[in-house]
Amino acid sequence: MAHCDECGADENMPYQCRRCGQTFCADHRLPENHDCPGLGDWNDPDGVFDSGFDDSVDNPGGTSRVQQLFSKVSSTGGPLGYFRGNVAYAFLGLMWITFLLQQLVGLFIGFDAYVSLFTLSTAHPEYVWTWLTSIFSHGSLYHLAANSIALFFFGPLVERYAGSKKFALLFLVSGALAGLGHVGVSLALGESSRVLGASGAVFAIMGVLTVLKPKMKVLLFFVIPLPLYILTFGFAILSVLFFISPETAGSAGMGNVAHFAHLAGLVIGLWYGRQLKGEVRLPNQLQFGGGPGGPGGPGGPGRGRF
Repeated sequence: MAHCDECGADENMPYQCRRCGQTFCADHRLPENHDCPGLGDWNDPDGVFDSGFDDSVDNPGGTSRVQQLFSKVSSTGGPLGYFRGNVAYAFLGLMWITFLLQQLVGLFIGFDAYVSLFTLSTAHPEYVWTWLTSIFSHGSLYHLAANSIALFFFGPLVERYAGSKKFALLFLVSGALAGLGHVGVSLALGESSRVLGASGAVFAIMGVLTVLKPKMKVLLFFVIPLPLYILTFGFAILSVLFFISPETAGSAGMGNVAHFAHLAGLVIGLWYGRQLKGEVRLPNQLQFGGGPGGPGGPGGPGRGRF
């Protein structure tokens, strides 16, 4: 027996939406009845209602063959179908793969290549590829683990509500803008810094959830129950304090962290959460842990944390 992802009802004969891949009861099986994230892509309904008889017929004014092909490979059962509803987990895996690549590059090629490939820096902000690679790179195993825990618990909730495409865009854009914001502030202050880590994107995800479900219970360190809004703004206050007073951050063991990137990511998330705000079906309690320092922890995104 399955549960309807829209209303939670038990369903002996569930229906799976070919566009979003989720499970629904008879009342909510149609995409328009569960506010399917794929509704925005329905200028090409082929992926949902394809009869299979018109593949060889030209369709002037309709969707291109490239769009049709992408729809097919990304539909449920297609090669990219796994990523629908699983982008958060895919990004999580990519973070660990990137961390492994970091170690191999640092070991066999050298530190200069490591910096050029994986870190967004004030020395070379024009290295456009680092705007994205720095999001998935991390300065230490602890740094990676802390961000991984936050992404594992919070990411799928935001993805489920926003849809996989919008979630991916949120993660990448917020992560890049957070890193660029920190580098820009460092340049304005005449400082040098290197940024790496998914902390900006993770704070954006937390910001979205804080708007959508502020009273959702989170078990900090898997023990201490807190409403999400207290956890989020607690981290925000610490980030402001540590950004204003680097000496205080250093004495707390957080001096090598890009606190401005955390704040930038959070602001983006709060803004985007306002765009998504509506009737939300999210759980009321969630376990979250990751050690002191919260998402990003010591070193991420950080200033020369290697």
